[in-house]
Amino acid sequence: MRRIRFAAAALLVLALAPSARAEEPVGTWLTEGGKSRIRIADCGGALCGTIAWLQEPNDPDTGKPKTDKNNSDASKRGRPLIGVHIVLAMKPAGEGKWAGQVYNAEDGKTYSGNLTFTGGNSLQLQGCALGGLICKGQTWTKMN
Repeated sequence: MRRIRFAAAALLVLALAPSARAEEPVGTWLTEGGKSRIRIADCGGALCGTIAWLQEPNDPDTGKPKTDKNNSDASKRGRPLIGVHIVLAMKPAGEGKWAGQVYNAEDGKTYSGNLTFTGGNSLQLQGCALGGLICKGQTWTKMN
């Protein structure tokens, strides 16, 4: 009888113990300032993020959906901005951290980047230039 109680207690402790690995930030996130929502998903062992919603989806000059007009690749400038991948192949880089690339649709450039998430309702995304000498970041809020 004692063995059964001990086994039950051990299983309960294991079930309630926090995971050895921080949860992944999969889901939809509202960017700082609320201008867009980014859907983060697993893409083959890495994290990728796609623009899922824009506060202002249409270009005020044309009245048509916004496009990736600042992309440094001229062949991509006509594609709709909703659906563009901006978090690119972020691979695990420590507990609650991922490293990869970030595409900035505002200037059409891709930067080295990292994502930090320790659970909860916020994550930090950072893009860096010049080998990490200059970095800019945003804090995003979980939508779902």
